[in-house]
Amino acid sequence: MNTPVEAKVKAASTGAFLAGLAIAVLNAVAADSSLLGPLPSWVQAPVLALVPAGLAWLAGYQARHTPRSIV
Repeated sequence: MNTPVEAKVKAASTGAFLAGLAIAVLNAVAADSSLLGPLPSWVQAPVLALVPAGLAWLAGYQARHTPRSIV
């Protein structure tokens, strides 16, 4: 099955990625890495950026899709 991903899913993923990236930057600037304390500091930023994006993509993909006309 090779169906294209809808625009709403791409938009949700991008927004979540940017939000996660902003949180990662705030975490780094505040020099308080206790949010993900058990992880090494170099792993925290990618995790904070990618986990929200992945969850938003999954939620958007599972959501009811917009009906499309057959062209």
